[in-house]
Amino acid sequence: MIETQNLTKYFDDFRAVDSVTLKVEPGEVLAMLGPNGAGKTTTVRMMTSILPPTSGSATIAGYDVIQNPEMVRAHVGVLTEQHGLYERMKGLEYLDFFGQIYRIDKPTRQKRARQLMERFGLGDVLDKRMGEYSKGMKQKLALVRAMLHNPPVLLLDEPTSAMDPQSAKQVRDAIIELRRDERTFMITTHNLTEAQLLADRIVIIRHGRIIANGTIDQLSQQIVGEPLMELRVNGEINGLHNDLANMVRVDNHGLNWVQYRTPEPNSTNPQVLKKCVELGIEVVTLSQVTKTLEDIYLQVVEEDEVQERKSKSQ
Repeated sequence: MIETQNLTKYFDDFRAVDSVTLKVEPGEVLAMLGPNGAGKTTTVRMMTSILPPTSGSATIAGYDVIQNPEMVRAHVGVLTEQHGLYERMKGLEYLDFFGQIYRIDKPTRQKRARQLMERFGLGDVLDKRMGEYSKGMKQKLALVRAMLHNPPVLLLDEPTSAMDPQSAKQVRDAIIELRRDERTFMITTHNLTEAQLLADRIVIIRHGRIIANGTIDQLSQQIVGEPLMELRVNGEINGLHNDLANMVRVDNHGLNWVQYRTPEPNSTNPQVLKKCVELGIEVVTLSQVTKTLEDIYLQVVEEDEVQERKSKSQ
């Protein structure tokens, strides 16, 4: 549904996006993460035919962003950081206006606008001017506008910013529901917890180039290394870490716990438990110590910064 190949954008001598190559399948949610100024918004604008790429290519739902800009816009819904709402208009009037731009017949656009506004808790402000809306309400209306023409691809820039927890949950639930219809999402966000909840795959971009791409498990394996397991026992470990040293790589230990790394936990963990039984040690828990997306993101960015400093010093 979304495919880019060496997508690049220069503004004079400044390279804002550097050879971005991506492929997002139908029904997949991709979260694009990165510091401010990393090139996320510029990438989205090229994908929606708002900005022409300097080089490279991009297609949305099979349509080239340069050769078929009108078809791209017909197949994509966009939520941008700047909503551009016409605040003197009423919510329904505004949506009806955009429905006409998308050439949706009047009964369909009015029905869909009402359904979407009710769905996102805007049913009681249908006929209020948008200047009276809160920031969160404006954000939700902008999302409704992006979904009005029922596009197969949605590009959402910070979709839950300025929203209260309940409103943010409504949006997340809608994304989860819509993906069941094989809709494709690309979300740019600084909310790493939200990205971890929603995304099938994570892309981290810095200085316009992709520095990490994969599922959270894949990135954890690549960045953090072998899975880290934690064994907790009833009582003291009594040198258990020494007994396990021949089977696994012991990482750390305390009075009643041992942490170890193993490339194959499915085969190693049963052996660890068997050893505990032989030694008469009662196991309370054996579980993997998971890394959050925040841990992974910070480590990826930090390592890229270190590599960049090394390159500049050479």
